[in-house]
Amino acid sequence: MNTPAPHADPLVIAGKTYRSRLLTGTGKYKDFDETRRASLAAGAEIVTVAIRRVNIGQDAGAPSLLDALPPDEFTLLPNTAGCYNAVDAVRTCRLARELLDGHALVKLEVLGDEKTLFPDVIETLKAAEQLVADGFQVMVYTSDDPILARRLEDIGCVAVMPLAAPIGSGLGIQNKYNLLEIVENAKVPVIVDAGVGTASDAAIAMELGCDGVLMNTAIAGAKDPVLMAHAMKLAVEAGRAAFRAGRIPRRRYASASSPLDGTIG
Repeated sequence: MNTPAPHADPLVIAGKTYRSRLLTGTGKYKDFDETRRASLAAGAEIVTVAIRRVNIGQDAGAPSLLDALPPDEFTLLPNTAGCYNAVDAVRTCRLARELLDGHALVKLEVLGDEKTLFPDVIETLKAAEQLVADGFQVMVYTSDDPILARRLEDIGCVAVMPLAAPIGSGLGIQNKYNLLEIVENAKVPVIVDAGVGTASDAAIAMELGCDGVLMNTAIAGAKDPVLMAHAMKLAVEAGRAAFRAGRIPRRRYASASSPLDGTIG
């Protein structure tokens, strides 16, 4: 039996092809060495970098994340974590572009408050419009609102990234039906961002038809981050394969595994 190769089903973002559908963060690890080992175990090709929190050249005298995750090995995805308004988010993306020699792919997140870390959708829309007009390729963190996801796609965002649950909560997928609505109508990749707690959560997201999953805390906060990264890699691959294979319909009653026609005796 031939097993389908993962690269036969690539993830395409802003015209670039990726084999892995698991995107990982770079925060909360004990050091850059653990960050690298977990990123490799996850098979991640895209790694997010919080420009306001991680050194990628802003401080010439401090260790740089780029030493552990060099741009020739990974696609860096600068993000605007810690921004609470459009002005700060746009400024942060422009700083990232300067630090990374014209890098255009960014993850936009504009938070509403420090308690919930839910997205401020009004400020997110403002920032997305400005960044797209300025030539950025915007992957955008958003609520699981199908109407908002469509609006962000219409603006020109290259991927929409609805939350599964609050950032860092580990609660897993809380609203499958909203995610399904987004997936079924989107013409750009839909990547679940925030709320994943364990491998089964990642598999569920992929079984729903999401194009990928981005996570940080679920891996970095695990007792063994490198092992959890490996588990997440397998879960994302399994969930995607199950989605492509097409699950059996749910039935109220039993259905015999073996056919009854031609029964012997």
